[in-house]
Amino acid sequence: MSFKLAIVGKGGVGKTFLAGTLARLFANDGKHVLAVDADPNMNLHATMGISKTELPIPIGGMKELIEERTGVTAGTSGMFVLNPRVDDIPDKYHVSRDGAKLIILGTIETAGGGCICPESALLRALLSHIILKLDEIVIIDFYAGLEHLGRGTSKGVDAMITVVEPGTRSLDLARRINSLGVSLGVPRSYVVGNRISNEQEEKFIINAVNEFNLELLSIIPRDPAIIQSDIQGIAPIDFAPECPALVAVQKIKDILEYKLAPQ
Repeated sequence: MSFKLAIVGKGGVGKTFLAGTLARLFANDGKHVLAVDADPNMNLHATMGISKTELPIPIGGMKELIEERTGVTAGTSGMFVLNPRVDDIPDKYHVSRDGAKLIILGTIETAGGGCICPESALLRALLSHIILKLDEIVIIDFYAGLEHLGRGTSKGVDAMITVVEPGTRSLDLARRINSLGVSLGVPRSYVVGNRISNEQEEKFIINAVNEFNLELLSIIPRDPAIIQSDIQGIAPIDFAPECPALVAVQKIKDILEYKLAPQ
């Protein structure tokens, strides 16, 4: 079984927690899993239980690799290869924990990150290869902008999950992200409510999702164990695998397997 998930949402809502935990849960089931950190904050490793000392340089910061593959030094201008070779990068530059692999895209360090530059060309080509060519479960931790996704690449994404918390701004962003995903051709779009403390907050999420004509995948309760795992620097799945939030993520994993199974 293989599929590609893009997990998005505004900063601080818990999307990285969901992405990293799903990656570990799928790997625990013996699935081939690649988690991709495409968020500028680059914290996905922590929720997967991978220490900073194990991490490679983010792909966007590998100046020698960028020059080798594009023909131009990172941060400079000039003619460069727009479709560089990237097929060997996932195997060469990943780290793993309990069978779940992680690759870090990193950010573009030149002014105007959205510009056409060799770093951008390499990252876009790499993400396109990962989404369109790899036969495994791919979980991408994006920030809200989906910057690296182009129309052709996005059609290889099987589903987009927007993580929200109780609040108007979070749900309004989910509506805009959903519209962006539709315009890019992403076939399925779901919402996950996170850090839900009570029935009132759950009803708020449900009502807003219905109003915006979105599909609610599940609700994750507010859980002190997740806060403690972060304080102690331990991946949630290693710190408290039976806590309510982890039980909820396990259910999300099961739902995704059902919804995304080949028909």
